[in-house]
Formats: sequence, C-alpha cells, structure tokens
Amino acid sequence: MPIKPIVVVTRKLPDPIETRMMELFSCRLNHDDHPLGQAELVEAVKTADVLVPTVTDRIDAAVLSQAGPKLKLIASFGTGVDHIDLATARQRAITVTNTPGVLTEDTADMTMALILAVPRRLAEGERLVRAGAWKGWGPTTMLGHRIWGKRLGIIGMGRIGTAVARRARGFGVAVHYHNRRRVHAELEAELEATYWESLDQMLARMDIISINCPHTPATYHLLSARRLALLQKHAYIVNTSRGEVVDESALTRMLGRGEIAGAGLDVFEHEPAVNPKLLKLDNVVLLPHMGSATIEGRIDMGEKVIINIKTFADGHKPPDRVLETMF
Repeated sequence: MPIKPIVVVTRKLPDPIETRMMELFSCRLNHDDHPLGQAELVEAVKTADVLVPTVTDRIDAAVLSQAGPKLKLIASFGTGVDHIDLATARQRAITVTNTPGVLTEDTADMTMALILAVPRRLAEGERLVRAGAWKGWGPTTMLGHRIWGKRLGIIGMGRIGTAVARRARGFGVAVHYHNRRRVHAELEAELEATYWESLDQMLARMDIISINCPHTPATYHLLSARRLALLQKHAYIVNTSRGEVVDESALTRMLGRGEIAGAGLDVFEHEPAVNPKLLKLDNVVLLPHMGSATIEGRIDMGEKVIINIKTFADGHKPPDRVLETMF
C-alpha cells in the first residue's frame, strides 16, 4: 500500500477526524453528506486503496465484485458489519475492520432512556403539552407504570447488554438475560443477573425486553411473530440494536391491538423507512437511529478508523479486524 493511501469516505465525519485523515492520507470526502448510491459506491471501490463506509452503505457482492485491485481494506465507521458482504470480501482478500467498544456507553444510555420513557409515557406527555391540550394535573391523568421492581430481559449480553444491565440495577430492576453463551459467574454475581437458556421461556416472564444483539443471519427476525406472541400483555420492548432482529409488521399489529403495552424503537427493519402504522400509535417512542449519536462517540469512532487504516498502511494487522472472526 502506498505511503499515502487513497481513502474514500462515504459520509461526512466530524471535522477533527476529517482534518486528521487529510493530514495522513489522500482523502476523498463526502462534503454534502449525501448517501452514496450503488453506482457511486462502485466507483469508490474501483479507485480506493481504503474504503470507509458507514451503516447506510450496502457493500454487497455486486459492489465488491467490481472493486479494483488496490482495494485491500474496508475500515467501517461503526460497530455492526451486517452491511458488508464479509464472504465476498474474504474471497477478494480485503480486510474488514470496525470500531468496537466506543459506542457502548452511549447506546446503553439511550436504551435506558427508552426503558424509562415508554412505561412512563414521556413522549405522549410531551406531545400533549406541545399541542396545547394539557388541562392541568389530575389524579388519573397520563398514568404510566413504574419500572422499580420490574423484570428486564436483555437479549444479547455483550458490551452493550452488560452496560444496560448495570444501569438497570441502579433503577431497582431485576436483570435477566439470554445469550449464546452464559457470561462469567463473577459478572452474573455483580449484576445479580439470571441466565435463561431458553429465549422463549424468558420472553414469557419479563416486563421489559431490551434487544442488544447484533444483526446476523442467525438473529434475523429472532423476535418473530411466534415469539412476540409469548410476551405478556403488559410487556414493553426496547430496540436500540438493529431493526431486522424484530418482525416489525408483527410487532406493529400487536401494538395496535394492545397485545403488547408499548415499544421504544431507535431502529427499524427498513430504515430510513418507518412503517406508517407505527407512526399512528401513541404507545411507541420512535427515534431516528440516534442511540450512538454523541460528539464524543463519533470522534472516538473516527479515531479507531484512523488507527486501523494507519496500522494497515504500515504493513501490520489492524487492531479491529472482523473478517477472521465472523465465519
């Protein structure tokens, strides 16, 4: 790889990150921050030594099949890599990196915010005030549910799930979890967490469900219509992971019928498109995929991208390789 590799960045990144990138690399930036279409992505992979995509870019086999011989690194700006065809990248000897760890606390904060907001009907109350429809305090006005003493079921006890559990304990919530593997006994003891090998059994007994697992082929529609039907009528769902993990059509139907009490959604199955029926429901808090959207987090992500590129350009293995661990 040349001393100053050609780095194509698909979206506008924080100014300090772009400035540092321009100092180190030969950069092609996206100044107006428009999402690149497939033709633009193809042009990028044809000319780049390094591609820096984000979750909004679909780096599939059709794009990678047209990559030029110089493309040797995809340094993704983000933790998830479900937008990249890892198998095709591996076949073409393209290393893939991501930015793990830096978004844990920010996403856990947003998850906890939704866990509080949905049962207490915060969004409904805010809309009521803004609409000028609030008539004053009343003993039965805007009644929600307390979360103290409730049972929280966390799906995916990785970095973010663990951070959510730590926050939940501070609010007096009983922590339960389902994971591919049981966590260490010391962590279980610290969190006073109960492990459920059976996701179905956990879902049927929880008051709140928090989805914190990645989107992979194995987790697509993990919360299917069948599994959603296991939830108790008073249960709430919070998703700050990926929309594809939930059957959004089934969830929308159940929310509309009152078969689930409510939901807090920061992600959607076909985003940026949102099911129009969801928009009409009062028992749902809808956010524009902003769980990790802090200035500190975005700069930390950018710094990880720079380290991965610089390490690779210097002839070493970048610290955040994902390709080798995903198969």
